[in-house]
Amino acid sequence: MNWTSLQDARIGLLAHPASVDGRFVHVADVLREQGLGHAIAFGPEHGYGGEAQDMIGVGDAVDAFGAPVRSLYGENESALVPTDADLSRIDVLLCDLQDVGSRYYTFVWTAVLCARACAKNKVRMIVLDRPNPLGTDIVEGRVQRDPKCLSFVGLVPIPIRHAMTLGEIVAWRRREEKLDLDLTVIARSDVPFVMPSPNMPTIDTALVYPGGCLIEGTNLSEGRGTTRPFEIFGAPFVDGRKLAKDLNALGLPGFVARPLVFQPTFHKHAKQNCGGVQIHPIDRRTFRPVATYVAAIALCHRQSPEQFRFRTERYEFRDDVPAYDLLTGDAEARERTLAKDDPRDIGESISRVDWMRPEP
Repeated sequence: MNWTSLQDARIGLLAHPASVDGRFVHVADVLREQGLGHAIAFGPEHGYGGEAQDMIGVGDAVDAFGAPVRSLYGENESALVPTDADLSRIDVLLCDLQDVGSRYYTFVWTAVLCARACAKNKVRMIVLDRPNPLGTDIVEGRVQRDPKCLSFVGLVPIPIRHAMTLGEIVAWRRREEKLDLDLTVIARSDVPFVMPSPNMPTIDTALVYPGGCLIEGTNLSEGRGTTRPFEIFGAPFVDGRKLAKDLNALGLPGFVARPLVFQPTFHKHAKQNCGGVQIHPIDRRTFRPVATYVAAIALCHRQSPEQFRFRTERYEFRDDVPAYDLLTGDAEARERTLAKDDPRDIGESISRVDWMRPEP
């Protein structure tokens, strides 16, 4: 990064706790090392400090350097976009966000919304890009086929596991939407993976997340309140031994499901014993998390159709479409699960990709 190009610029910072360099130094401190500073900071979902749980609105604050921090994840959709007034305070927005390679992970959509706002307000945007922790060669999961399923967990049609970096997606949307945006994307490979949100502690979590996040659309615990969220899931009404046996018997590749009993300390089924499984990927190349978790959800429904249900509460600012449909991209997986269709067939159908990756 050529920091001297920012010497006379008023800088805005879109960042979170994972915005560190190869020394684990936060970007706000790096700016000061270079004799720079920032006039304002913006925080995505979970907050600039990364302290908030999922779907918890975050308020504005002041950071350690006395700069105002504007939340881009408040109580309604209007809070997702920086205001014209805030953007009028800066010449350039420096974006440094760790993404995890799944379309549901909202940081990339915060970056896209900021790109649109910067184009409108003639603010330059620099993305300090990071590698996709899932790699760039495996794409899985259909795009959103139902336009009603475009949302903050997928603003545009894109596969669930998209194999792009955050910077590549911002650049793609700049081209596709013909944004009049002065955009620079700086690719970096020497940055460590630091947990970007409270329930994304490791790259192992990111690996299962394209499937594990689908649990949010049900009344199963996705393992929040445990030390291995998304890898662990279940509910008080699930027989973990049967689920593991049935899931392993489907013949889907690259993982072993291990039965267990767990007790979430918070969130769904807090302080209750839950039967369930932990997904152990044993071959990253062949493991297909979307197919695996869609099939697992169907098996949980088959076990306890009277107690299992799909989420109907508000989800990521939407209450007009079931959360599972927003996540999978249409109603097929939910409807076929309720109809007790073959779990493996449902999983493989949703896992299948019908999209061509855009050129860099």
